Amino acid sequence: MIRGKLIHPQILEALARSGHFSRVLIADGNFPTATVSNPAAKVVFLNLAPGMLKTTEILEVILEAIPVQEATVMLPPEPQKLHEEYQKMLPKDARFSMLKREEFYDLIRSHQTSLVIASGDKRRFANILLTVGVVRFDE
Repeated sequence: MIRGKLIHPQILEALARSGHFSRVLIADGNFPTATVSNPAAKVVFLNLAPGMLKTTEILEVILEAIPVQEATVMLPPEPQKLHEEYQKMLPKDARFSMLKREEFYDLIRSHQTSLVIASGDKRRFANILLTVGVVRFDE
């Protein structure tokens, strides 16, 4: 049995295959995973019902499993409290950026996107794209 919070076998496998600069999308319930994803990315469906699971719940577990050097969200028409919540959850040294919809989609279509996690989150602009950082090993 695994001791950490993350026990989902498909997510663990995809993260283990990811490396520095790989990207992980935690998608909200409205995100078009079938048409706006890297075809080689592993897609995991955690969208059991509307509102389940929330992107913040998934993010909390993912952050314990991988180093994150950057997080990117889609630029909303008005500020989102959720984006402030993401910034508080992220490591202090992680960059946080916002991109227009098509630029955001282009990053997700990139060969660097290794994992897409579909949530049932109903909040608007709840998508968050994580860039995997470096694991520092003691020498």
